[in-house]
Amino acid sequence: MTTIARKPFGSVDGKTVDLYTLTDDDGSAVRIATYGGIITSWTAPDRAGKLVDIVLGFDGLEGYANETYLRSGPYFGALIGRYCNRIGGARFSIEGVEYQLAANDGTNNLHGGPGGFDKKVWQAAASTSGRDSVLDLSYVSADGEAGFPGRLSARVVYTFSPGNVLRIDYAATTDRPTIVNMTNHTYFNLAGEGSGDILGTQVRIDAGRFTPVDARLITTGELRDVTGTPFDFRTPTALGARVDAADEQLEFAGGYDHNWVLDRGPDAGPATAAIAYEPVSGRRLEVLTTEPGVQLYVGNHLNGSLVGKSGRPYARRGAFCLETQHYPDSPNKPEFPSVVLRPGETYSTTTVFRLSAE
Repeated sequence: MTTIARKPFGSVDGKTVDLYTLTDDDGSAVRIATYGGIITSWTAPDRAGKLVDIVLGFDGLEGYANETYLRSGPYFGALIGRYCNRIGGARFSIEGVEYQLAANDGTNNLHGGPGGFDKKVWQAAASTSGRDSVLDLSYVSADGEAGFPGRLSARVVYTFSPGNVLRIDYAATTDRPTIVNMTNHTYFNLAGEGSGDILGTQVRIDAGRFTPVDARLITTGELRDVTGTPFDFRTPTALGARVDAADEQLEFAGGYDHNWVLDRGPDAGPATAAIAYEPVSGRRLEVLTTEPGVQLYVGNHLNGSLVGKSGRPYARRGAFCLETQHYPDSPNKPEFPSVVLRPGETYSTTTVFRLSAE
């Protein structure tokens, strides 16, 4: 059985921020802030039962709100919206009307721009349901906020279940046609946050194709076969095995920062997208989702300037992210699955993170 508790975490722009702790009987715990819906920590046992925090983040709200962090923009543990990943040229069109967004990644819009969901204080309601702990977050994004059309009512429900399972259900409705593509941006190091690089972590991604990018890191529209490339993770492969291979795609991004096209069947429920295994600790992370894609990012831009909860700097490739999503720049790629949400429709996706130890 899990439990849930709340405590003050500070304030932002005069708004109170709370921190919720969802705890299992074995001592495993997930902590989530109402600022940005951030997963600030996740303690999980290794094969010997030793509990260690496995996600990057900070002990206090000031870590997420100071200028050094905001300039570097790693989005540790945050809810990302309205649109995760990149929109090329920071613009898109719906029904012939063009919308201009903030360009916060060169000429692109990244993760909803500087006023994205990761920097909002969400309304929270906590409860228990059977053996589960539930944190229900909601936020209403005004029509025109950050350049996006439509008044968007967003809801994200975190459910923590015995056995170290965290389910994230995303939902949204709108009063005007708009675009939505939400995710969570948690950085994992299954050996423990701040413990070193993740190059020995073995990853499997159930995808036979990926979406290559141009030099601006914008998808080209191609769905490329992974066979014979450093992007073939259909069998477990260490993240460091090919991350520095002589490959134009890796050179563009400085390593892995790409979207994989998942080999999903017709089933509507969450299906396995990726599995990560850290051989020293034995920790295993399984990611299941209803989404068509997953972004693997290996912390190429971490540089040691941010010091985390352990008191150790977060160095390059000190964590990896598996961000479930629709494909990047889908609003400008009509051949990709649509991300347009219209009045009367409900955006609804689910992702599950399941931790264990072998």
